[in-house]
Amino acid sequence: MNMSNSPLVAYTKISPNKNSPRNNVIDRITPHCVVGQCTVESLGNVFAPTSRQASSNYGIGSDGRIGMYVEEKDRSWCSSSRENDNRAITIECASDIVHPYAFKDIVYEKLIELCVDICERNGKTKLLWFDDKDKALNYKPASNEMVLTAHRWFAATACPGDWMYSRMGDLANEVTAALGGQMTNTNNVFYRVQVGAFNEKKNADAMQKKLKDAGYTDAFVVEVKK
Repeated sequence: MNMSNSPLVAYTKISPNKNSPRNNVIDRITPHCVVGQCTVESLGNVFAPTSRQASSNYGIGSDGRIGMYVEEKDRSWCSSSRENDNRAITIECASDIVHPYAFKDIVYEKLIELCVDICERNGKTKLLWFDDKDKALNYKPASNEMVLTAHRWFAATACPGDWMYSRMGDLANEVTAALGGQMTNTNNVFYRVQVGAFNEKKNADAMQKKLKDAGYTDAFVVEVKK
């Protein structure tokens, strides 16, 4: 398998904790939460000892920098599932240390960017999310599809944390939109919450800022033309 690595990487420290090469094509991405606002360097140090028996393909530090610890051609030891790790690119993301293990805005933005890059280099135009373990693991992706999976499906862990888990559908849609693919609602459910409508954009922007300051970091403004 001829696989490349992300050009977005700012730091590399290859871990000995891996299998080389992976035994499957890449058709999954598995985001994780580190449970700590770490740097890419400190995450590399975590994965360096063989006694740790853990690694990931990539990591995103609290400042948004991206590290690589296992090349994409190799299988990381990250998801408590040999099968998943052979199929997935695993990404550890800096997060808060307490529930719901939230990511900083820059970390989530870099996660989107990295997922887009991974999909592009692997010939994918869609990233899919099924909020159902059995459906996701039994799904056979088309050649242009990538599937999101979750660490909690394979072990007794909260990873990737409720903050990220609740945004997996949004992540799939944002990445697919950036790839120019058609967004798919794999769960056949839509939810929308609107908190205001304004005649002047400055008032909408003020409400958005108020929501972001209150912790709703993904609040956004949409222009509606009559």
